Amino acid sequence: MSDFGGMEDLLQDFLIEAGDLLSGVDNKLVDLERSPGDTGLLNEIFRGFHTIKGGAGFLNATELVTLCHLTESLFDKLRNAELLVTPEMMDVILAATGSVRDMFGELERGVQPGAASAQLIDLLKLAVAGQLTAEAAATLTNTPAPVQVPESEPAAETSALVPVSPVFVPPEPIGEDGLDWNALYEAVAGGPPLSAAAAAPTSVAVDPHGVQGKSPDEIIQAAIGRRASDKPGYSGPVGRRESERQRDNSIRVDTSRLDQVLNLSGEIGLTKNRLNALRSDILNGRSDSETLHALDVAVSQLDLLVSDLQNAVMKTRMQPIGRLFQKYPRIARDLARGLGKDVELMLSGEETEIDKTMIEDLSDPIIHLIRNAVDHGVELPHERVAAGKSEKSVVRLEARQEGDHIVIIVADDGHGMNAERLRAKALEKRLITDEEANTMDERQSYNLVFLPGFSTADKVSDVSGRGVGMDVVRTNIQKLNGTIDIRSAQGKGTTFTISLPLTLAILPVLVVRLDEQPFAVPLSMVREILPVDPAEVQEVGGRATMVVRGEVLPIYTLSGLLGWPQQHRPEYGVLMQTGERNYVLAIDTFAGREDAVIKSLDAFRPKGVAGVTTLANGQIVLILDMKELLASFSEQSGISREELLQQRLPSAA
Repeated sequence: MSDFGGMEDLLQDFLIEAGDLLSGVDNKLVDLERSPGDTGLLNEIFRGFHTIKGGAGFLNATELVTLCHLTESLFDKLRNAELLVTPEMMDVILAATGSVRDMFGELERGVQPGAASAQLIDLLKLAVAGQLTAEAAATLTNTPAPVQVPESEPAAETSALVPVSPVFVPPEPIGEDGLDWNALYEAVAGGPPLSAAAAAPTSVAVDPHGVQGKSPDEIIQAAIGRRASDKPGYSGPVGRRESERQRDNSIRVDTSRLDQVLNLSGEIGLTKNRLNALRSDILNGRSDSETLHALDVAVSQLDLLVSDLQNAVMKTRMQPIGRLFQKYPRIARDLARGLGKDVELMLSGEETEIDKTMIEDLSDPIIHLIRNAVDHGVELPHERVAAGKSEKSVVRLEARQEGDHIVIIVADDGHGMNAERLRAKALEKRLITDEEANTMDERQSYNLVFLPGFSTADKVSDVSGRGVGMDVVRTNIQKLNGTIDIRSAQGKGTTFTISLPLTLAILPVLVVRLDEQPFAVPLSMVREILPVDPAEVQEVGGRATMVVRGEVLPIYTLSGLLGWPQQHRPEYGVLMQTGERNYVLAIDTFAGREDAVIKSLDAFRPKGVAGVTTLANGQIVLILDMKELLASFSEQSGISREELLQQRLPSAA
């Protein structure tokens, strides 16, 4: 039974508005720590908290009001210059905002929130009184313990470094092939594992007055109010309540966009009436040139209006990606503080719009990339100084629109990747062969981090071997019909570039034909179309291949992937790229490009079919899931050169 009888709608409105306000407050607090004298920021933070307190009071959430009021009193003293911002004070303030977020969770379950921890309340009172000390703040169990780097300590003290587990935590431990983050750090950085990264000439010790810092999972939960182990790409993430899923399905739309939809709908109605009148005239025998011209004009106008309406409706689904980005500055700040690093997360392109349905699925992959950049990408301050860099590291999160795609970049200015070491580690685990290692360029070597089971660990430990790996990030990006690419330079940093379609509702496809049957393949996987010239077909290992600009690519026939009989020799090859696998898809012919409106097959979905669409001529066409087809039928779909070239057109008889 809810404690908010008759106020459920008001409660949901409060949670949505207050959640956005709290995320904004967290971001401004991170900015305030870098600019402690910015009174404008303090005033904005004060107003945000005051608004949250007012809404909580209307809902009779007494304990939430108490916590907000005490924190607001601290902000008031800061903006009046009675107190100064310190890292310890910021730890306590962020612990308070984390507690507020926990209370939001209780409200969402329909119950009044309980009191904040007595420890947190006592520390807030000490801070308001100007009596907060570093030792007192370090006792806060919700605060990441600062990592200190003394000038001279024995190397044995390196064991005091707080271990940090990966963001994605599987429901049960992975076996020996699980990803070992220490090994990955060693391979990527070209240096010692994480647990020994700060050894020689200095060592790492935890503040003796504090406790062990939070794990990344706990830090992220405090920052965004959800379990970090929720798997990305899942429509209803683990740990989310039904009320959350319903709220996630809502969308905010600018009224001007709805006005545009309404106006276009009205114009389409008028054009429909005009077409009905012309239809009646034609049925009554009027077929003069004037009537036919009026019909042509009306049909053209309807085509234009429907196209405009489609674009307007699609825009109602678009949301600024800044709503996704706003949770990350605090995550980066807390992770960096727990690791003894000085990291600034720089955001740009927050106004870039992206389909609402994609935002939720992007959240965890981007968290994972930021976490890796802070944890494994950038160096400790003393290492940066020794390398001639500034103590402060910069991690850049950027979004921009390029044509019909959205590009998201996560870049750091750390030590970069070592391609040779990556190949050596992959060889050691027998994830690649000697032949593959010798033919890999730098880009292909970097992409080894996406392989599941990339590890050098002999056994799973509390520190490593329990992450589900970068392969999950790439898999979930590919589920959004996107791609992810890595660029790195040793000593300068690493850049991950994610490319996504503007929307998932409309998918550009290439329509190909097998005999007379059309099929659609995602255009994002198509690099080019080539003629299948028998003189250019070679045989390697019993399989037909083609050499395209120096790259030997296997040929798979569409008939082989589908299990259909091949009627005649394919005339064309579509150069496809699925993940890191390039190949030639042999087809009979192609019918061109279409913008497909995807219809899912909920009740029955054959393997290798992503959905269906209707072509301009009204024909229903299957949209193929090429990755699934290739994974399921690659062995059966292989074809020798002789089999490929000896097929002939059937005789006229």
